[in-house]
Amino acid sequence: MTLHPSDQLAFDRAMVTQPVWNRLNTAADALDLPENVLLHAGPAFSRSTDITAPILNSACVAAVWEGLSRDFDQAEAMIMAGEIALRPAQDHDVVTPLAAVVSASMPLHSVYDTWRGQTRVFSPINGGARPSLRLGLRSDAVLEHIRWLNTRFLDVLQNGLAEGIALVPLAVTGLVGGDDCHGRTPVATEALVDELKDRTPGGINDENVLEFMASSPSLFLNLWMAATKLMMKLAEGVEGSSFVTAAGGNGRKVGIQISGLPGRWFTVPAAPPKGRFDTDLPEDRALGAIGDSAVVEAFGLGAMAIELSPEQKKVLGAYLPDNSSARVTGLSAGSHPYFRSLDIRLGSTARGAVAQGSGPAVGLGILDRLGQAGRLGGGIYDMPVDPFSAAVKALKA
Repeated sequence: MTLHPSDQLAFDRAMVTQPVWNRLNTAADALDLPENVLLHAGPAFSRSTDITAPILNSACVAAVWEGLSRDFDQAEAMIMAGEIALRPAQDHDVVTPLAAVVSASMPLHSVYDTWRGQTRVFSPINGGARPSLRLGLRSDAVLEHIRWLNTRFLDVLQNGLAEGIALVPLAVTGLVGGDDCHGRTPVATEALVDELKDRTPGGINDENVLEFMASSPSLFLNLWMAATKLMMKLAEGVEGSSFVTAAGGNGRKVGIQISGLPGRWFTVPAAPPKGRFDTDLPEDRALGAIGDSAVVEAFGLGAMAIELSPEQKKVLGAYLPDNSSARVTGLSAGSHPYFRSLDIRLGSTARGAVAQGSGPAVGLGILDRLGQAGRLGGGIYDMPVDPFSAAVKALKA
């Protein structure tokens, strides 16, 4: 399909980008985020009673960590009363995984475009394989892990960052090695960890940190989400363009934004991903699609590039839609210079989705909708065409 000229222009702006992680900032410093505002994945909740249990749990933990409340129960009461507000992370140039929330004092990866300089996107430090905020559990173990991540582990990251780390080369290394840059990132993570070790004066000597790095193959993901969102952000504001610049879910709604109408969400109710549970719970415990990591699929990787990741296809292939191969070509916009050796197409447009009759297939973790069991498994969310159709209709209007 020939791209609409405005979609081509937005795509070109996105591709002429070199994302580099070069520092860590708190949300207060980087974004002037008020201390009583927490950022969550996906579009906004219409009212406090709509907040899904996993995000509410994570918000309560973050509120206690931030010092806004003395305990989780008081935090919940403050959230429900509106004293602590929840806002969409992507509306503040932040991306956050699954049920994780971002608070004002939380250190964030800061990723910027070295070619144009001023534009930045932020993401929290990945919680790895330990009790993590992204799983939506209200527990002291999660609270303690946040404290460790944002102090002891933060120090190691800062010591090893040096002048900055370019992220696209790490993503390419991952894809060549069998990653999909979303559900599977161990190869890119290993390359990232090697960079940090090499850049750290005297090497990394903290055994707890080394064990955490070795057991957490998803450490690269949050950085890549920020890099992907940065490329999308640089495509914003092209008049008439349907190039997708935001994608995510909050467990209740899933939505997108497009270049020609920046800041405006187009949403549908969030159905749960289809996949296999790792725990013995009924299927109706699955939460609707959640997380800002959907930006990776909207960019053309993750489940949209699953053919590059045999191990990921082995796990999720049975849950892919029948026309998943056609979606890869129908939704994508073009090639990125750094990815041409892999023969993959990137970007997506609402016009392409309407012509295809479907949105991207998105690989997602499946969370317990009750907020009690954390991650239930992994699966594929088949994003419907409706928000893309609504976006194209709004462009015409």
